[in-house]
Amino acid sequence: MTGLAWRAVATVSNLLESNEREAVCGDLVECGEGAWRSLVDVLGLVIRRQSQLWKSWRPWVAGFGLVVPSSFSLMGLSFLVSEVYLQLTHRLQSGILTDASLFQLFFSFLLLLGWSWTGGFVVASISRRTLWISALLYCFPCLFCLQEFHVPSMSKFCLLLFLAPTALGIRRGLRMVRMNINAALSLAVAITLLALPGWSRATAENWRHPSAWILNCAVGWPAWYMVVVATRNRPGNEWIVSQENSSR
Repeated sequence: MTGLAWRAVATVSNLLESNEREAVCGDLVECGEGAWRSLVDVLGLVIRRQSQLWKSWRPWVAGFGLVVPSSFSLMGLSFLVSEVYLQLTHRLQSGILTDASLFQLFFSFLLLLGWSWTGGFVVASISRRTLWISALLYCFPCLFCLQEFHVPSMSKFCLLLFLAPTALGIRRGLRMVRMNINAALSLAVAITLLALPGWSRATAENWRHPSAWILNCAVGWPAWYMVVVATRNRPGNEWIVSQENSSR
């Protein structure tokens, strides 16, 4: 199968399960249908399969409970890390660099890595078959903020520092459903401790401030979700694994 339309058919068919994709492509070759007709048929099948997936809670939580709200917080933290780094370079040139500034940069960067990685891991692990939609939902907030970003002293791409660790988390989440309980608990506790200074400042100012309160919850809950899932990894709970695999 060659040509632009057939390439589109092959691309769309990748959204199907491997066994079903092979069967569908084989049927298309045997039937001898045209490229555009085949594209319509495959696209219709993909839409029907995807609509079935959205009857579960998993893609809704992954897309609208995690990706959309966390994107804004992660871009804000990416900007903070970039801003602190820029300030440190200026202070270093002026000879007034302090240990407090270095610690702020170090811990902010660790928090960015932790939130991004755990978010990507959970998105991929709970809804693998709708991951492409979650990826699109990551793009929309990023494009909006890049369009509205106007800080002459900084590149707008400083907002996207979270993308690399998020991609690594997604890659890991596609390979495994859960982490070891000790590793998951240690990671969750470390991330929570790193986030505590921001929570204390938010409480002192206004506990209802969404950027420091609600959105922090949006990026913080995946780490503890990983702990809850990890506790299921015990002898006698094999049925849970089969339930999770059947829902993906």
